Amino acid sequence: MSFVLGRLGQTILVLLVAAFVSFSLFRYVGDPVNNMLGQSASLADREAMRAALGLDDAFVVQFARFVGNALTGDFGMSYRFGQPVATLIAERFPATLELALISMLIATGLGVPLGVWTALHRDHWASQMLLAASLIGVALPTFLIGIALILFFSVWLGWLPSFGRGEVVRIGGWSTGLLTTSGLRAIVLPSVTLGIFQLALIMRLARAEMLEVMRTDFIRFARARGLKPRAIEYRHALRNTLVPVVTMIGLQFGNVFAFSIIVETVFQWPGLGLLVIQAIQFADVPLLAAYLVLIALCFAVINLAVDLAYVAIDPRVRAGGLRRAT
Repeated sequence: MSFVLGRLGQTILVLLVAAFVSFSLFRYVGDPVNNMLGQSASLADREAMRAALGLDDAFVVQFARFVGNALTGDFGMSYRFGQPVATLIAERFPATLELALISMLIATGLGVPLGVWTALHRDHWASQMLLAASLIGVALPTFLIGIALILFFSVWLGWLPSFGRGEVVRIGGWSTGLLTTSGLRAIVLPSVTLGIFQLALIMRLARAEMLEVMRTDFIRFARARGLKPRAIEYRHALRNTLVPVVTMIGLQFGNVFAFSIIVETVFQWPGLGLLVIQAIQFADVPLLAAYLVLIALCFAVINLAVDLAYVAIDPRVRAGGLRRAT
């Protein structure tokens, strides 16, 4: 319990730092009044708009107002869209989260088994081919993979849509495309594009860790005891392999969620990535600051979940050990 409370305290500190940095930096990316009113607006109109937005106040006052409102779930009004920032993020959040989840399911579901298999059959020709393919997956830019998939599966074969989220249904305040045929077809290409790099990374890490564990003394001792190879590989070696792999999966999930901007732009996916691109163009400080706070919160929650997963995977790890390690 003390470990969880300590991490919650760290999370609050991280959120405050993220809010401060983003609020400071985005003040210099452009003039929101100029973007909202245009070049032809009079000086009086500009001053009135600046006063209405609170931009004449000191930075400390603006930041304190932002934090105070954020504590109540109010991140202010978007300069670009003229709507509450919380509403905009709530509308786009399901699309990005579903895209990140599906891509990480693909990467983890294939990457871990393939990494373990290539470690156990490292001289097999298929293992060498998988390693070569993983190098390609790591080296190729994400946008290039996306364009190639669109060209092949959308333009040439016509099997899958090249843009959009398809038909969505609402369940309470959540909109999902995973319950409709067009929504499932629409998420295939962007999730595969986003997951290929993660798949290659997880596969190579799982392979390296499995090879390292198979060379340790306790595996030799298990063989000397006469245990069956399958029991040694999947009961003893795999458990020790998964600890660093889980860390990588958690961190990569945060990266996928936070930095899916390129994939969302290529596939016109209506998620947070497209929203951020539009916010940057219009110096939409409240929206950008709220987005970075949300990303910082996601990373903090994911790191906490990864630390707790250590305990589930390896019973030797306890909260005290985690606290000392951190």
